[in-house]
Amino acid sequence: MPHIDPDLLSLMALGEPVASEADNEHLRTCGACAAEHAALRRAVDAARVPPDAGPLMQPSAGVWTAIHRELALDESLAADPLEPERPREVTNLADRRSARPRETAAAPRRNTALWLIAGAAAVVTAAAGISWVVSQQTQPPPLAEARLEPLADFATTGTAEVIERDGERELSIELSDKEGSGYQEVWLIKPDLSGLVSLGVMDASSATFAIPPGLDLAQYPIVDVSDEPLDGNPAHSGVSIVRGSLSL
Repeated sequence: MPHIDPDLLSLMALGEPVASEADNEHLRTCGACAAEHAALRRAVDAARVPPDAGPLMQPSAGVWTAIHRELALDESLAADPLEPERPREVTNLADRRSARPRETAAAPRRNTALWLIAGAAAVVTAAAGISWVVSQQTQPPPLAEARLEPLADFATTGTAEVIERDGERELSIELSDKEGSGYQEVWLIKPDLSGLVSLGVMDASSATFAIPPGLDLAQYPIVDVSDEPLDGNPAHSGVSIVRGSLSL
Protein backbone atom coordinates (compact mmCIF):
# COMPACT_ATOMS: atom_id res chain seq x y z
CA MET A 1 0.00 0.00 0.00
CA PRO A 2 1.44 3.44 -0.89
CA HIS A 3 2.65 5.53 2.05
CA ILE A 4 1.22 8.94 2.88
CA ASP A 5 2.75 11.74 0.81
CA PRO A 6 5.46 13.58 2.87
CA ASP A 7 3.84 16.98 2.26
CA LEU A 8 0.46 15.69 3.45
CA LEU A 9 2.12 14.06 6.46
CA SER A 10 3.73 17.40 7.38
CA LEU A 11 0.36 19.18 7.22
CA MET A 12 -1.18 16.45 9.39
CA ALA A 13 1.60 16.95 11.95
CA LEU A 14 0.81 20.68 11.98
CA GLY A 15 -2.81 19.84 12.85
CA GLU A 16 -4.29 20.84 9.51
CA PRO A 17 -7.62 19.07 8.69
CA VAL A 18 -6.39 17.70 5.36
CA ALA A 19 -6.35 13.94 5.97
CA SER A 20 -9.01 11.63 4.63
CA GLU A 21 -10.39 8.63 6.52
CA ALA A 22 -8.13 6.42 4.42
CA ASP A 23 -5.10 8.53 5.39
CA ASN A 24 -5.97 8.31 9.10
CA GLU A 25 -6.52 4.56 8.86
CA HIS A 26 -3.17 4.15 7.07
CA LEU A 27 -1.46 6.18 9.81
CA ARG A 28 -2.93 3.86 12.45
CA THR A 29 -1.69 0.72 10.73
CA CYS A 30 1.61 1.76 9.09
CA GLY A 31 4.59 1.82 11.45
CA ALA A 32 6.82 3.78 9.07
CA CYS A 33 4.32 6.61 8.52
CA ALA A 34 3.40 6.65 12.23
CA ALA A 35 7.08 7.02 13.20
CA GLU A 36 7.63 9.84 10.70
CA HIS A 37 4.42 11.59 11.86
CA ALA A 38 5.53 11.31 15.49
CA ALA A 39 8.93 12.84 14.64
CA LEU A 40 7.25 15.71 12.81
CA ARG A 41 4.86 16.25 15.74
CA ARG A 42 7.83 16.51 18.13
CA ALA A 43 9.39 19.16 15.88
CA VAL A 44 6.12 21.13 15.75
CA ASP A 45 5.60 20.88 19.51
CA ALA A 46 9.16 22.11 20.10
CA ALA A 47 8.52 25.13 17.89
CA ARG A 48 5.25 25.90 19.69
CA VAL A 49 6.59 25.84 23.28
CA PRO A 50 5.27 29.02 24.97
CA PRO A 51 7.94 31.52 26.04
CA ASP A 52 9.00 31.97 29.64
CA ALA A 53 6.53 34.21 31.47
CA GLY A 54 9.37 36.08 33.22
CA PRO A 55 10.44 39.62 32.40
CA LEU A 56 11.60 40.16 28.84
CA MET A 57 15.01 41.54 28.03
CA GLN A 58 15.56 43.88 25.12
CA PRO A 59 17.63 42.08 22.47
CA SER A 60 20.72 43.67 21.01
CA ALA A 61 20.56 45.62 17.75
CA GLY A 62 22.28 42.73 15.98
CA VAL A 63 19.23 40.52 16.49
CA TRP A 64 16.98 42.91 14.58
CA THR A 65 19.64 43.27 11.87
CA ALA A 66 19.68 39.49 11.38
CA ILE A 67 15.86 39.31 11.29
CA HIS A 68 15.68 42.23 8.84
CA ARG A 69 18.18 40.50 6.55
CA GLU A 70 16.58 37.03 6.82
CA LEU A 71 13.06 38.31 6.07
CA ALA A 72 14.26 40.73 3.35
CA LEU A 73 12.34 43.62 4.90
CA ASP A 74 12.20 47.09 3.34
CA GLU A 75 15.11 49.42 4.02
CA SER A 76 12.73 51.79 5.79
CA LEU A 77 12.49 49.16 8.56
CA ALA A 78 16.25 48.71 8.94
CA ALA A 79 16.39 50.60 12.25
CA ASP A 80 15.76 48.53 15.38
CA PRO A 81 12.12 49.36 16.38
CA LEU A 82 12.98 48.89 20.07
CA GLU A 83 15.99 51.17 19.98
CA PRO A 84 15.17 54.26 22.15
CA GLU A 85 15.01 57.59 20.34
CA ARG A 86 18.08 59.72 20.89
CA PRO A 87 17.56 63.50 21.25
CA ARG A 88 19.38 65.53 18.64
CA GLU A 89 22.07 67.98 19.65
CA VAL A 90 20.69 71.39 20.61
CA THR A 91 22.27 74.81 20.78
CA ASN A 92 19.65 76.92 22.57
CA LEU A 93 16.82 76.62 25.04
CA ALA A 94 14.08 76.64 22.36
CA ASP A 95 15.72 73.80 20.50
CA ARG A 96 16.22 72.00 23.80
CA ARG A 97 12.47 72.05 24.46
CA SER A 98 11.62 70.81 20.96
CA ALA A 99 14.31 68.13 21.07
CA ARG A 100 12.67 66.23 23.93
CA PRO A 101 11.36 62.90 22.66
CA ARG A 102 7.58 62.80 22.55
CA GLU A 103 6.32 59.60 24.11
CA THR A 104 3.05 58.38 22.63
CA ALA A 105 1.03 55.24 23.13
CA ALA A 106 1.11 54.49 19.39
CA ALA A 107 4.91 54.27 19.13
CA PRO A 108 5.40 51.44 21.66
CA ARG A 109 2.49 49.56 20.15
CA ARG A 110 3.92 49.95 16.64
CA ASN A 111 7.38 48.84 17.73
CA THR A 112 6.04 45.84 19.63
CA ALA A 113 3.89 44.84 16.67
CA LEU A 114 6.92 44.88 14.38
CA TRP A 115 8.80 42.58 16.71
CA LEU A 116 5.83 40.25 17.12
CA ILE A 117 5.37 39.98 13.35
CA ALA A 118 9.08 39.35 12.83
CA GLY A 119 9.14 36.83 15.66
CA ALA A 120 6.14 34.94 14.27
CA ALA A 121 7.74 34.81 10.83
CA ALA A 122 10.96 33.53 12.34
CA VAL A 123 9.10 30.77 14.25
CA VAL A 124 7.27 29.68 11.08
CA THR A 125 10.55 29.62 9.16
CA ALA A 126 12.24 27.62 11.92
CA ALA A 127 9.36 25.13 12.12
CA ALA A 128 9.47 24.57 8.36
CA GLY A 129 13.22 24.05 8.54
CA ILE A 130 12.91 21.57 11.41
CA SER A 131 10.18 19.69 9.52
CA TRP A 132 12.39 19.45 6.44
CA VAL A 133 15.37 18.23 8.47
CA VAL A 134 13.27 15.61 10.26
CA SER A 135 11.83 14.45 6.93
CA GLN A 136 15.32 14.12 5.47
CA GLN A 137 16.56 12.22 8.53
CA THR A 138 13.67 9.74 8.44
CA GLN A 139 14.05 9.13 4.70
CA PRO A 140 16.53 6.26 4.19
CA PRO A 141 19.01 6.46 1.30
CA PRO A 142 17.85 4.68 -1.86
CA LEU A 143 19.12 1.18 -2.63
CA ALA A 144 18.73 1.77 -6.37
CA GLU A 145 17.58 4.53 -8.72
CA ALA A 146 16.34 4.83 -12.29
CA ARG A 147 15.68 7.66 -14.69
CA LEU A 148 12.44 7.08 -16.58
CA GLU A 149 12.35 8.13 -20.23
CA PRO A 150 9.27 8.43 -22.49
CA LEU A 151 8.41 5.79 -25.10
CA ALA A 152 6.44 5.94 -28.35
CA ASP A 153 4.43 9.16 -28.66
CA PHE A 154 4.59 10.09 -24.98
CA ALA A 155 6.48 13.04 -23.44
CA THR A 156 6.35 12.15 -19.73
CA THR A 157 9.61 11.72 -17.84
CA GLY A 158 10.21 10.60 -14.28
CA THR A 159 12.37 8.99 -11.62
CA ALA A 160 12.18 5.77 -9.61
CA GLU A 161 14.02 4.68 -6.51
CA VAL A 162 14.07 1.64 -4.27
CA ILE A 163 13.96 2.34 -0.51
CA GLU A 164 14.07 -0.10 2.39
CA ARG A 165 11.83 0.64 5.39
CA ASP A 166 11.60 -1.68 8.39
CA GLY A 167 13.12 -4.52 6.38
CA GLU A 168 10.71 -4.13 3.45
CA ARG A 169 11.59 -2.71 0.05
CA GLU A 170 9.50 -0.09 -1.72
CA LEU A 171 9.55 1.41 -5.18
CA SER A 172 8.77 5.15 -5.26
CA ILE A 173 7.94 6.74 -8.62
CA GLU A 174 7.49 10.37 -9.62
CA LEU A 175 6.31 11.40 -13.09
CA SER A 176 6.29 14.81 -14.73
CA ASP A 177 2.81 14.29 -16.18
CA LYS A 178 -0.10 11.85 -16.36
CA GLU A 179 -0.57 10.52 -19.88
CA GLY A 180 -2.45 7.66 -21.50
CA SER A 181 -5.94 6.82 -22.62
CA GLY A 182 -6.55 4.31 -19.82
CA TYR A 183 -4.98 3.83 -16.40
CA GLN A 184 -1.29 3.61 -15.49
CA GLU A 185 0.18 0.37 -14.17
CA VAL A 186 3.69 -0.09 -12.74
CA TRP A 187 5.81 -3.13 -13.64
CA LEU A 188 9.23 -4.64 -12.93
CA ILE A 189 10.52 -6.41 -16.04
CA LYS A 190 13.46 -8.65 -16.99
CA PRO A 191 15.98 -7.10 -19.41
CA ASP A 192 15.01 -9.54 -22.19
CA LEU A 193 11.28 -8.87 -21.52
CA SER A 194 10.74 -12.58 -20.81
CA GLY A 195 9.17 -11.94 -17.40
CA LEU A 196 7.36 -9.13 -15.64
CA VAL A 197 5.78 -8.42 -12.26
CA SER A 198 2.95 -5.94 -11.69
CA LEU A 199 3.30 -3.73 -8.62
CA GLY A 200 -0.03 -1.92 -8.92
CA VAL A 201 -1.98 0.96 -10.40
CA MET A 202 -0.57 4.49 -10.34
CA ASP A 203 -3.41 7.01 -9.97
CA ALA A 204 -1.29 10.14 -9.32
CA SER A 205 1.94 11.73 -10.49
CA SER A 206 3.78 10.13 -7.56
CA ALA A 207 3.22 6.84 -5.77
CA THR A 208 5.00 4.19 -3.69
CA PHE A 209 4.61 0.43 -4.12
CA ALA A 210 5.69 -2.57 -2.03
CA ILE A 211 8.17 -4.85 -3.78
CA PRO A 212 7.30 -8.55 -3.29
CA PRO A 213 9.62 -10.21 -0.75
CA GLY A 214 12.27 -12.37 -2.40
CA LEU A 215 12.00 -10.67 -5.80
CA ASP A 216 15.54 -10.33 -7.20
CA LEU A 217 15.83 -6.84 -8.63
CA ALA A 218 18.98 -7.89 -10.46
CA GLN A 219 16.72 -10.13 -12.56
CA TYR A 220 13.91 -7.54 -12.78
CA PRO A 221 15.74 -4.17 -13.05
CA ILE A 222 13.47 -2.54 -15.65
CA VAL A 223 10.86 -0.12 -14.26
CA ASP A 224 7.94 0.31 -16.64
CA VAL A 225 4.74 2.37 -16.46
CA SER A 226 2.16 1.20 -18.98
CA ASP A 227 -1.04 2.62 -20.43
CA GLU A 228 -3.71 0.00 -19.70
CA PRO A 229 -7.20 -0.07 -21.25
CA LEU A 230 -10.27 -0.91 -19.16
CA ASP A 231 -10.70 -4.32 -20.83
CA GLY A 232 -10.36 -6.62 -17.82
CA ASN A 233 -7.15 -8.16 -19.17
CA PRO A 234 -4.46 -8.29 -16.42
CA ALA A 235 -1.60 -8.69 -18.92
CA HIS A 236 0.63 -5.83 -20.04
CA SER A 237 -1.04 -3.87 -22.84
CA GLY A 238 2.20 -3.56 -24.79
CA VAL A 239 1.99 0.25 -24.61
CA SER A 240 4.58 1.78 -22.24
CA ILE A 241 4.55 5.43 -21.23
CA VAL A 242 7.97 5.56 -19.54
CA ARG A 243 10.72 3.04 -18.85
CA GLY A 244 14.11 2.96 -17.14
CA SER A 245 16.68 0.60 -15.63
CA LEU A 246 17.54 0.53 -11.93
CA SER A 247 21.19 1.19 -11.08
CA LEU A 248 21.89 -1.66 -8.65
